[in-house]
Amino acid sequence: MTLFPGNAPVTTIQSDSSSAANCPPLEQAVVNLIRDLTFDQLDAPAHAGVSRLMRDQLALQIGTSQMPWSHQVLAFATARQRPGRSHVAASTAPMSAADAAFVNGAYGHGFEYDDAHGASASHPGSCVIPAALALGEELGSTLEEVITAIVAGYEVYTRIGVLAAPDLLKRGYHPHAVLSSFGAAAVSAKLRKFDAETTLHALSIALSHAAGTTEYTSTGGSVKRVHAGIGTRSGMVSADMAQAGITGPRAFLSGNKGFFRTFLQRGPGDRAEERFRLDQRFEIGTVWLKAYCACYCTHAYIDAIGPLAARRADIADIQARIHPAFNVVVGTANANAYEPKNIEHVQFSLPTQMAFAVLGMGNGYKVHRDYLAGKLDMDPVKEVARGIGITEAPELEQRYPGKFVADVTVTFRDGTSEHVFVEDPIGSLANPMSEAEQDAKFMELTVDVLGEDRAQTLLATLRKMDPRIKAADLMALTH
Repeated sequence: MTLFPGNAPVTTIQSDSSSAANCPPLEQAVVNLIRDLTFDQLDAPAHAGVSRLMRDQLALQIGTSQMPWSHQVLAFATARQRPGRSHVAASTAPMSAADAAFVNGAYGHGFEYDDAHGASASHPGSCVIPAALALGEELGSTLEEVITAIVAGYEVYTRIGVLAAPDLLKRGYHPHAVLSSFGAAAVSAKLRKFDAETTLHALSIALSHAAGTTEYTSTGGSVKRVHAGIGTRSGMVSADMAQAGITGPRAFLSGNKGFFRTFLQRGPGDRAEERFRLDQRFEIGTVWLKAYCACYCTHAYIDAIGPLAARRADIADIQARIHPAFNVVVGTANANAYEPKNIEHVQFSLPTQMAFAVLGMGNGYKVHRDYLAGKLDMDPVKEVARGIGITEAPELEQRYPGKFVADVTVTFRDGTSEHVFVEDPIGSLANPMSEAEQDAKFMELTVDVLGEDRAQTLLATLRKMDPRIKAADLMALTH
């Protein structure tokens, strides 16, 4: 028996290709998940999740490539790019896998329209899809290999994230920025067929790259758009470092100065390693797609208040009760929640998003692009927003763990009131977007960049998802 820094007894395991030496149970379980996962083990919900995620993420990369900060990200990467065979969406210039994944990750996360994983309060798609496709291009991988790596990365990312939720968000961290380095390291280890020891070090080195807070919700900053790219490239570089022989701390998750005790001031919980067994439900099968172009913490509230838009002239007062962790992101903890001054404020303001819905302006791609272009009159929006009260409701966290619920009470001028509770917003697993709605979102994002015919060809290819085709052939359809 060996005692690790977390003071948990750990069985010493002799090093071989399938297990890492002197590895704590939690860390060994993570390594085992990556090493043991095969394409044949993926069930129907997992394949369906991959399909939804791939279509949504590639559409977002293509559409968001046109945003001003995306142009800046591409210019930054192009000026410093290393040679390679991987590509950026909507561009024909080849670059290294890490550089391409950096840009595509930033694109995919670049307009608050990307997927959500509710239980970890994060956005795994803009990490695992860019990493797997860029590295798949570099290695000449088939979609079968790419899909397996996507699932490995998604499961590592989200299962660590579930153990860290909701504390990571409540403490001010941006979960996606923190978790993406682990997800991309897992993708890289799987595609590059690392042995257990090298896989362990890729993940443990990734801890040294985990960073990022949600201060952008208060004082802005387009770097938030780049968090996905930063974390994804960092995870891939962690794998490079491990392959070069650099080592990391073996108890990187469970040690007394590991991820959980340092970031969250607590341990991962009892028997946390069991969450990483492959007989557990695949988290990728629970992918949520966004119907609205704003932080997912606002979506249930949009669903709650939207149907009352026809009675907006009769509304005297709106009160929203909110999960404390979500209030940190979209509520009164934001300095500009009621007076947004930039696009980050708008997309992370619950009052603003509810006001859009009450005024019948919609909460999708168009209204946010119109704001960005200076085409919106924000005075009536701010007036409605100022009449929306927000109160923290800790019981929502206790009763609905892992859910993005809304609790809204509307009082009308005649003294009557209406209480609306939304447990499953549109796009969530229990209330999914229809296939037609998914296709409409895909075309909305891609047609202006690719044209109708090329967009339809890409969509048809993604729907078929032939595991035999090469990642490079798929990416060629995105530019």
